[in-house]
Amino acid sequence: MALFNLTELAARLAPGQRLLGIDPGRKRIGLALSDAECRLATPHSTLTRGKLAAAAGAIGAIARAQGVGGLVIGLPLQPDGTFGPAAQAARDWALALTEATALPGAMQDERMSSVTAADFLTEHTALSAAKRRAVIDRLAAAVILQAALDRLVSDRGEA
Repeated sequence: MALFNLTELAARLAPGQRLLGIDPGRKRIGLALSDAECRLATPHSTLTRGKLAAAAGAIGAIARAQGVGGLVIGLPLQPDGTFGPAAQAARDWALALTEATALPGAMQDERMSSVTAADFLTEHTALSAAKRRAVIDRLAAAVILQAALDRLVSDRGEA
C-alpha cells in the first residue's frame, strides 16, 4: 500500500471501517482503535518492537479482527515542526508497514503525545510508575489517533 494524506485515507475507508492509530516507539509500539464512525479513539494494546515482519503480522491480525481499513502512524517531527532524522525513519517504517499489511496509511504529528499521555496518567490515575509505563504507549497512540480524527471532523466542517 502507500501513505496518503489524512483526508485521502479517510476517503478510502468503506462505511463502518475503523482506523488503527500507531505510536511506533523504540522499544514498544502503542496501538489505538477508532470507533466505526471515526470520531473517538480508544487505547488498544502494546506490542514489543522487534522485526517489522512480526509487528506487521500482529497489526494485520488486529486490523482484520477489528474491521480496520487504514493506519494512522505517529510522525515525530522536531519541536519546531521540521522533518528530521527521526521523522524520516518513522516515514520509512510506516511505508514498509503499509506494504507489509496491505493497508493504506497516513502520518500524524505526534509531538507531545507521550508527554500528554504521561501527564494524563499522573493527574487522573493512581497507577504506579511501572503500571503507567505499561499503558503509556497505547494511550499515546490514542492521543495521536484522536488528533487525526479531530482534524477529519474539522476538515468536514462538523461540530
